[in-house]
Amino acid sequence: MFSVKIKREVKEKMERYRDRVNWAEEVRRFIEETIRRLEAEENFEDVLRRLEGARWQVPGGYSAALVREDRDSG
Repeated sequence: MFSVKIKREVKEKMERYRDRVNWAEEVRRFIEETIRRLEAEENFEDVLRRLEGARWQVPGGYSAALVREDRDSG
């Protein structure tokens, strides 16, 4: 649990809309979405690092063979 300091004017506005907005739920949702986004960014960066370190090649002539095969099938 934690607390957040907000300006008085913001608190007054929140009070005005408290019957329409569950502020605690909004804060929880924001935190959860932010965590999901950050984890996704970290996972993406990890995948990129792994791909950069990968040592694999396409056999010579492979692309040309695929293009030729595609032309011949049409």
